[in-house]
Parts: sequence; structure tokens; C-alpha cells
Amino acid sequence: MGAEFVQLSLPPIMIGICAAVACALPGNFLLLRRQALLGDAVSHVVLPGMVVAFLLTGALAPIAMMLGALVAALLAVVLIEAVRRWGNVEPGAAMGTVFTTLFAVGVLLLETTGASGVHLDVEHALMGNLESLIWFAASDWGSLLDPAALAGLPPELGRLALVLVAAVLYIAVLRRPLVAATFDEGFARATGQRPAAVGLGLVALAAAAAVTAFEAVGAIIVIAMFVVPPATARLLTDRLWTQVWLSAGLAALSAALGYILAGYGPLWLGGEHSVSAAGMIAVVSGLGLALAARLGPRRHRREALPLP
Repeated sequence: MGAEFVQLSLPPIMIGICAAVACALPGNFLLLRRQALLGDAVSHVVLPGMVVAFLLTGALAPIAMMLGALVAALLAVVLIEAVRRWGNVEPGAAMGTVFTTLFAVGVLLLETTGASGVHLDVEHALMGNLESLIWFAASDWGSLLDPAALAGLPPELGRLALVLVAAVLYIAVLRRPLVAATFDEGFARATGQRPAAVGLGLVALAAAAAVTAFEAVGAIIVIAMFVVPPATARLLTDRLWTQVWLSAGLAALSAALGYILAGYGPLWLGGEHSVSAAGMIAVVSGLGLALAARLGPRRHRREALPLP
């Protein structure tokens, strides 16, 4: 049983945790900046990037697809910030304008180029392939200390771990400028900081997390983890940094518990088949938000989080 868990379940759980936390950390600041649906926008704008990558390479190579999606996501981030600042429009309107336009560009590219015959797996894009990320080189728990076995880990785990480390470092190093840019851009500019650059770096980091997680866990988890754990933590505390790290813990718990319930829950209840891991992770996260809204501290006043 232990060997089977290490080979079949441990890698997907770790990948799910890395993806969830990597999205939840920047999601806190996006939520406070009223840009919580950036993950939804990124899930739409990857299409033109993937089509262009296919046209340039002539193949559905995973690395090329991911690079194309990342470039498209970063372009969308720049355009959203430009529309929001130069047009002085609400962030949600800026995101809606940019991601629908770029998605339409992707559709037009599909229809007018040779890429129209490429099969795009909608189910894979929505729910990812978390259950298929198996560690074939593992034999038992001892494989965790075996360099040869570790080399056979799914590559998605390494990519998501790097993005997670980048998210932690970005938030830790730019702690005070990030807080100032989030709550008071005028104060940040007056004190010689660059809130526009800090904000652009934040959404670029979120785009990188979304694109990296997209292939492994799909759009459902990406969108849910950007919004739900930060919103849940916001209902439980008025302290910013408590919220940030609490959201990371909630995201990791949702990913692990959701995957286990998806795989073993139906069997415990007498069923014969498992259910979607991505869907169950999002459901567990949503149930946590519902509990926090019902049982968490009630707010009688709406006010900004205090600066650390």
C-alpha cells in the first residue's frame, strides 16, 4: 500500500499543493487590488500564444506550448495595466476587454491558419491531468532519498516548485513596497517607490503561476486557488501577513484533502469509480469558504488591512 501511494498518489498531491500555494500567494494581493479574476483572464489568453507556438514549431511540443502561453499571458498583463491606467477604467473592465479580445484573436488564428486542424482537448484544459502524473521510477518511501528515482519525478513538479519559490521570494523581498502599492499608490509614489513596476511584477508572477499550473491542474484549480483561499483567509483575520500565510495553508490543505477525497471518497461510500481531482479540490476549497463565512468572525466595519 505504501509503495502504491508513493508511486500513484504522492506526486499528484505534491503537484496540486505547489500549484495551489503558488496561485494563492499572489492571489491575496490581487484580491485586495480588485484583480482577483486575473487567473480567469490568463486561462483565456493562453490560446493565441499556443496557436502561435504551434505555427512556429509545427508540433504540439509541451515546452513550446508553455512558452507561447506564458508570452501571451505576460502580453495580456501589460495590456491590462495599460488599459487600466491610461484609460482610467475599473480593473475588472480592463481584464474583460483584454482577455476577450486576445481570446478572439486566438480563435481567428485557428480559423485562418493551418492550426485549425489541431485537436484542442477542452476537458484537459479545464481539469488538467493531475491523476496521470505518476512517479514510475518510485518503488517505496526510500525512493525519496534515491537520486536516480528522484530524476524520474514528473517534470511538472519541478516547474511548479520553481514558481512557488519565486512567489515566496518576490513577496518576502518586496514586502513593504508591495503593501504600499496595494493599499496606497499615492503614498508609494511620494516616498520614491515604484508602485506601477511592483504591481506589474505581481501580475506577471501571477501569470507565470497560472500558465505553469494550467497544464498540470487545469483552469478549474487555477481560478479557484487565486480567489478562494485568499477570500477564506480574509474572513478569518484582519492582519495582512496572517492572511497571506493562512491562505497558503488553506490552499495546501484543500489540494491534499481534495485529491484524497476524489480518489478514495467514492470507494469509502461504496462507489466503484473516483471523481475529478481538480473538481473535488475546488469543491473542498469552496466548502472552506462557506464555513469561514458562516462561522468566522463577523465584520461590522469595512476597513483596509493595517500595515505591518
